[in-house]
Amino acid sequence: MDSCILCGQCSAICPQKAILMVGCGSGQVEKTEEFRLDPNDVLNTIRFRRSIRNFKETEISQNIIEQILEAGRLTHTAKNMQDVSFVVLNKEKKRIEKMAVKVFGTVKPIADLFSPLARNNKINDSFFFFNAPLVIVILAKDKTNGILAAQNMEYVAEANGLGVLYSGFFTMAANVSRKIKKAISIPSGKKVAMTLVLGYPNVKFLRSTPHKELNVRYM
Repeated sequence: MDSCILCGQCSAICPQKAILMVGCGSGQVEKTEEFRLDPNDVLNTIRFRRSIRNFKETEISQNIIEQILEAGRLTHTAKNMQDVSFVVLNKEKKRIEKMAVKVFGTVKPIADLFSPLARNNKINDSFFFFNAPLVIVILAKDKTNGILAAQNMEYVAEANGLGVLYSGFFTMAANVSRKIKKAISIPSGKKVAMTLVLGYPNVKFLRSTPHKELNVRYM
């Protein structure tokens, strides 16, 4: 086949490896054994998950960063668009954050009208990234694809002992600021779908948060 717009199911199930999807990249991995996640472990990961805003200064190894990015790359996308890309903020993190602080200072009065969270937060130099060692900005043409990638990336981050914050405020600022778009080189046609703030938590939670009772109807 001459394109990568199809789902790739045919290539994945063909016992003779007779199907080549040109333009899709390489690296198909042979499945040599069955493996399943433990359902209770997955539920507990979700149950005890918290948004982290207090991070240790410990750096994140390049190997872990690459695992997190790989989880994003492998995430399924609508129509097999594979439109998700990433900007890893490390050395430029503080400079970009200062730009976002300036932008958000101008739009915060409007946000305060609609968001109690915005009203209750004061803007300072670490308002977006909380001095975390790493930030990954997820770009996509279809925002849903970027959010799906963010969820899988969080699972891999959690598996490595990291804490994660979804920075909706930075995502908002980046999408309205031409300067930030230029600074992080957002391609035409893409937007910031989500921003992951990552680091080792400097706080220990002893119990899960309360949630509303399950609300479901079987029909």
